[in-house]
Amino acid sequence: MSKPNYFDEPVAARYDETSAEMFAPETLDPAVDFLADLAGDGAVLELGIGTGRVALPLSRRGIRMHGIDLSPAMLERLRAKPGAEDIDVTAGDVATTRVDGTFRLVYLVWNTIMNLTTQEEQVACFRNAAAHLESGGHFVVEVMVPQLQRLPPGETVHPFLVTPTRLGFDEYDTVSQSLVSHHFWVEGERGSAVAMPFRYVWPAELDLMAQLAGMTLTERWGSWSREPFTSDSTSHVSVWEKVP
Repeated sequence: MSKPNYFDEPVAARYDETSAEMFAPETLDPAVDFLADLAGDGAVLELGIGTGRVALPLSRRGIRMHGIDLSPAMLERLRAKPGAEDIDVTAGDVATTRVDGTFRLVYLVWNTIMNLTTQEEQVACFRNAAAHLESGGHFVVEVMVPQLQRLPPGETVHPFLVTPTRLGFDEYDTVSQSLVSHHFWVEGERGSAVAMPFRYVWPAELDLMAQLAGMTLTERWGSWSREPFTSDSTSHVSVWEKVP
């Protein structure tokens, strides 16, 4: 059975538009700076490259980029952008797809690890990242911290975006450690809705996945700007090194 693709044509067609805040320099530049520092003069692999939000600015800095993504529609949007011809892309599952060569840096950003909806898939992704890394290379994950402490007792829904034209809320299931992210928006007289399943994951669980893949934690921050990671942080940027 093929893996479900929740980023097919309807989502891909409006992905950059609906994610405009993630392309803003104040959001994107710190991420690119962080990753470029780790990459140095080595090659880089992005798991879940999407439309190239992060990969394109890294490539423009002269970094050799390769990307993997499950969605042909997202990759089509990437290939249509200036500079995309300098990036090698492969269509496939980030948990299992292999590409030639080894890399100084492998990364997933913006909760992509949660698109893998089972623990087994997430563990496989860490092992896949490690298999692509050169000795001493780094694997970076940016992901939210599960917002369970913000749920009132007995409630399962956490709204994260409420505007006159857009509504977003996450629906948690603490038994299965899963959530469904619901997105609604209105354009003129037309309304649209998307619901995507995720598996939320705790920092300590990610560290164990890294250990199983032969990697060890070297950094954890509350943001790409290297703000301290605390109990109040809503997301984290974690860096693991492949043990020589």
